[in-house]
Amino acid sequence: MAGTVICTDLGDGVRQISLNRPARLNAIVPDLLDDLVAALTEADRDAAVRAIVLTGEGRAFCSGDDLKEFSSQATDDDGTTAYVERIQDVTRALVLGDTPVVGAIRGWAVGGGLEWVINCDFAVAAEGTRFFFPEVSWGLFVTGGVTEILPRLVGLQRARDMILFGEKFDARQAMEWGLLREVVADADLLPRATELARRIAALPVGPVRDLKRIFARRHGAGLEAAMAAETAATVRGFLDPETAKRIASFA
Repeated sequence: MAGTVICTDLGDGVRQISLNRPARLNAIVPDLLDDLVAALTEADRDAAVRAIVLTGEGRAFCSGDDLKEFSSQATDDDGTTAYVERIQDVTRALVLGDTPVVGAIRGWAVGGGLEWVINCDFAVAAEGTRFFFPEVSWGLFVTGGVTEILPRLVGLQRARDMILFGEKFDARQAMEWGLLREVVADADLLPRATELARRIAALPVGPVRDLKRIFARRHGAGLEAAMAAETAATVRGFLDPETAKRIASFA
């Protein structure tokens, strides 16, 4: 698969899935969502794939929604809901799929990009990586099951602070807070993430997938309920005229 997503088999049961809009810092558009869901689903169904490395081409992992495409995303209730639900489908593929996902994160992981970091089973980041949630400052809302998953990782107070105030933080902070497995030099990012994926792929398939399924069930119905509430809040934000004004001034 090419276009907005590139898939590469690395051998030893590992497939690399790369977001491929480097000129736009891999910002999210509908085609990228469709291609990413398809790539993750295909990998999960392929018995030869036992671990996935998720990364981004160029100098960023993912800079969140492509603000230059905002007018095409904020159409009417049905169209906007379908767009936001497709974002949630990526989370379903990452969290509820059977195949472990290792994120290889560099540059910026913003908004939806940060959500996908949180959705990975493990994440390795380059030293210069920066993260933040800009949604609330634009009048939008987080997606990706963040309201369910993030408090489990960092605690309720820090999760509330991260989402509401959207302050930037670096890879070392992200690791201290439990969002990352490790931080490495930029040149070591893909080799280290691939090494970790190969370690996972070399383990017996049954227990690995059982562990992923059991951990996913810990979120239970709460994950879908959280995503439904997030979708409704995000759609309201997209369709609020004040949001368009804020985004126009930013973009």
